[in-house]
Amino acid sequence: MADFFEFETDFVNSLRCIPMQVRYKLDTCGIKLKLSDWHQMTIGERKSLVELACTTAADIQAYRKYLQDLIIQHTGTTATNLAVDPQPPWLDSENIPASLTEKFQAIGVTLTLQQWADLRPLQRFVLIKLSRPGHENQNFPRAIAEFNLI
Repeated sequence: MADFFEFETDFVNSLRCIPMQVRYKLDTCGIKLKLSDWHQMTIGERKSLVELACTTAADIQAYRKYLQDLIIQHTGTTATNLAVDPQPPWLDSENIPASLTEKFQAIGVTLTLQQWADLRPLQRFVLIKLSRPGHENQNFPRAIAEFNLI
């Protein structure tokens, strides 16, 4: 089931950008997907990447293979592999990453451990990704508002 966020509504229908749920799956299966490669895929293929499961070991392997095949088909090159964190911080509901705490402090908001624990892993992933240095942070304030953190 597709899980789009309100801050993504400006591109959800066209899927011109890679949705956060697909970014989550990319980190889960260890494949780097460039936006230029995403744009070469059909809308049907993009929707498949949104809808395909990527939770169990078998799902992850199947997702990875499907994505690798798509990248080869559309670019003629193999996918770039990413290291998969066996214990990613978005799955740890008991510890807020220091970088995220700093980002919240920089905008004058406090994120409590209870608020962090109450978030779904995908929401925690979004906050971590949107708070990284060098990332286009325009969606960070929209995400924290959507997640009722301010």
